[in-house]
Amino acid sequence: MIADLAQHRVDKSGYALGTTINLTTFGTIDDRGVNEAFKLIQTYEDSLTVNRSHSEVMAINHAAGVEAVQVSSATYDLIKTAIEYSRQNFGFNTTIGPLVKLWKIGFVGANLPNDNDIKKRMNIINPDDVKLDDNQMSVFLMKSGMELDLGGIAKGYIADRIRDLWRAMGIGSGIIDLGGNILFVGKSPTHDDRHWIVGVQDPTSSRGETIGNVRIGECSAVTTGIYERYLEINGKKYHHVIDPRTGYPLDTDLAGVTVFVKNSIEGELEAKRLFFAGGPIPDWGVGNDDIYGAVLIYKDGSFTTIDVSII
Repeated sequence: MIADLAQHRVDKSGYALGTTINLTTFGTIDDRGVNEAFKLIQTYEDSLTVNRSHSEVMAINHAAGVEAVQVSSATYDLIKTAIEYSRQNFGFNTTIGPLVKLWKIGFVGANLPNDNDIKKRMNIINPDDVKLDDNQMSVFLMKSGMELDLGGIAKGYIADRIRDLWRAMGIGSGIIDLGGNILFVGKSPTHDDRHWIVGVQDPTSSRGETIGNVRIGECSAVTTGIYERYLEINGKKYHHVIDPRTGYPLDTDLAGVTVFVKNSIEGELEAKRLFFAGGPIPDWGVGNDDIYGAVLIYKDGSFTTIDVSII
């Protein structure tokens, strides 16, 4: 018998999805929950990655301008969601792959492209040029050279699926940390009020340095920021968040946005909505009970909060 079983934690870390993954379950007597979660992550990565030559998404990209490609229902549903939000034109664009590969910020070969090359790529990053067929579960990129990149939404989707898995396994409490994307499952067994304490990353400092904490119930905390990956040329920094409306890194006074929401996939999208807006959006989250609040941090170190408090 394990003393204080409700607080007994099982931890497992590993590398996947281009980041360090940390999974924690509470109240379990074995590591089956974290092990099965890592298997699930691997399954999704195999289907969704664009960093290998073969995956369901890469099959779509390879067939751009040629033919539609049928994919599994999970991959199709995620792509459909990504396209729907991309067409809202607030900054998130899942067809931005050609621009990301042109800049390569955060990867070997990062460079400052010339204007002509950027303009050429701008012609093939239009989400309206993606044809979806619900009956066939097929995706057709209508122009040669187009590429889907689900990197801005996939981690949120996968975190939500791990939560589904844990609930199906009877795991009532845990932490899913996919690097910049954290999902708290159930109530915290380590605090009397059963709330979680979430540190908000200070984007002007190294990873792990916070501006303070937010005390909150079950939620996903998702961060978008410009502080970790950038290219510096002649003293000027070019961060990795490319604005699909201009082809260049987003011009903003913000350094980072952390949102608190019910579902992690929504967190991915809403963090980007605020980030691309450059600040608070009037009536943001009003009428949506799945959005709990946000912290916006500026390059000068100041910050503002929406419906949450820093402690």
